Amino acid sequence: MTFNRRHLFTALAAFAAWPAQAQVLAQETQVDLGLVLAVDCSGSVQAEHYELQQRGYADAFRHRRVIDAILGGLHGGIACTYFQWSGPAYHNHTIPWTMLRSRADVLAFAQALGDAPRTIFGGGTAPAEAIDFGAALFERMPAKALRRVIDISGDGRSNRGRPPAMARDAAVAKGVTINGLPILHMEADIDEYYEKNVIGGPGSFMIPARDYASFGDAVRRKLILEISSRN
Repeated sequence: MTFNRRHLFTALAAFAAWPAQAQVLAQETQVDLGLVLAVDCSGSVQAEHYELQQRGYADAFRHRRVIDAILGGLHGGIACTYFQWSGPAYHNHTIPWTMLRSRADVLAFAQALGDAPRTIFGGGTAPAEAIDFGAALFERMPAKALRRVIDISGDGRSNRGRPPAMARDAAVAKGVTINGLPILHMEADIDEYYEKNVIGGPGSFMIPARDYASFGDAVRRKLILEISSRN
């Protein structure tokens, strides 16, 4: 068959429409959970502290019970992304949205977490703007999720930006749940602050880490609970 001008225009039109069609297909993908991991990189987080957070998340996603939780839901998978935060204007979307629908997917994501370099080294502590940034990421999530959760870690109170409770309430109004992983490294009552000002939404909870050394155990237990939750 001769590939005439009419056929050429048809092919070009189909090619031009492909990104939009792909986006529609992506949006129709169903997952059990859309999970945003927000990791504190403010000035109080020393280099070894960030490495313990980073290793804690990576090791957690390699754990058998976490993998089982990810693959054991109604749709057999989740969408996950990771960003670093500190002050109001300091956010780095380090690992883009990733579909975790097989053991290989989860292990590759764990490797990406372990390899992620720290890109923020100060700038204050603004959990409100971290919540805002995390909530906005759901607008670009390449799937429809039964639940949407921001998992935020931190070792201090807000000292920049607006009150975190305002951001929490705005996110909850959009159907987002915020869970907390406060690290009792500098402030022994930071868990109480997170309880009152940071976490919120259906089924919200927090698991404090006594210090950075125990962060890995805390994040593993937290991931199992929030991924397995049906709230």
